[in-house]
Amino acid sequence: MHNGKLITIRDKALYIEVHGSMNNPPLLYLHGGPGESCFDFSYHQTDRLKEHFSIIAIDQRGVCRSEAVNEEEEFGLLDLVEDCEAIRKHFELTSWSVLGHSFGGYLGVLYASLYPASIDHLLLECPTFDFTLTSRSLLKKTSSLLEKYEKHQKAEESLEIAQDPTIKDRELAELYGQYSDYLEENRMEIYIHNTNDPTDYRYYSEAKWDELYDKSEVHYNLLREEGEIFHSLIPQLSKLTMPTLLLTGEHDPVTSLEQIDAFKKYVENGAIYHFANSGHTPHDEEAAHFAQVITQYIGNKRGE
Repeated sequence: MHNGKLITIRDKALYIEVHGSMNNPPLLYLHGGPGESCFDFSYHQTDRLKEHFSIIAIDQRGVCRSEAVNEEEEFGLLDLVEDCEAIRKHFELTSWSVLGHSFGGYLGVLYASLYPASIDHLLLECPTFDFTLTSRSLLKKTSSLLEKYEKHQKAEESLEIAQDPTIKDRELAELYGQYSDYLEENRMEIYIHNTNDPTDYRYYSEAKWDELYDKSEVHYNLLREEGEIFHSLIPQLSKLTMPTLLLTGEHDPVTSLEQIDAFKKYVENGAIYHFANSGHTPHDEEAAHFAQVITQYIGNKRGE
């Protein structure tokens, strides 16, 4: 685990891990955020999947263990897509499967719509296709948790914001950030339902994680200022021609019902798998089950 190295991709050093034989079918993992890392996925999944796949897991441009982007640098959403394509070429792969979690799912849909020939299978774990729809859903869950912890006024305000059609895009995302912070130490309850096997983050010190996430914050702020991430990708769903699997969690607010309905309506070659005991991260909340589903789906679609 964590056998990554820095590889220069499009003039920037990106942290890239490779697990399993390069003779296995290649699978790219795209983490969420914007600005998280591949650490938790590697912790729970690489040992489970490396017998079946060549797993390529990255920290995206400017994130965590990759080289920083600075505030004066030209950087935007499409850089993350172009990095994916450049990494594929770096490893001399004709095509590969892509697994995107949360914002990584958004990125996966964008990548697949721009470079369909590069992608064999697209797997979307609790993705967002539309930040406004996701922010509304997150605010509703935040409201219910604020109610649970007897912060009644903030709960009411959070629900009102979620239901206000005049608030959207960046403003809505920022209000979600503000109201979720009122949950303090209980904030992760928005996302995590099953805590039986938590990620062990002691590989790095707390000070080191603070340093890594300070770097990620610049990445997120630049994407937010650019604003491209606030464009809905629901219109792009009908362009997905490769086998596409949507992985949902019973307690996950990120992939809201409207987005699941859009997937059903527009993705011609789509399937859905639902994890009954997960929130936003089935890859760690139901890790063994998750690995089994991924392996079976790609194996079946390859005619094995």
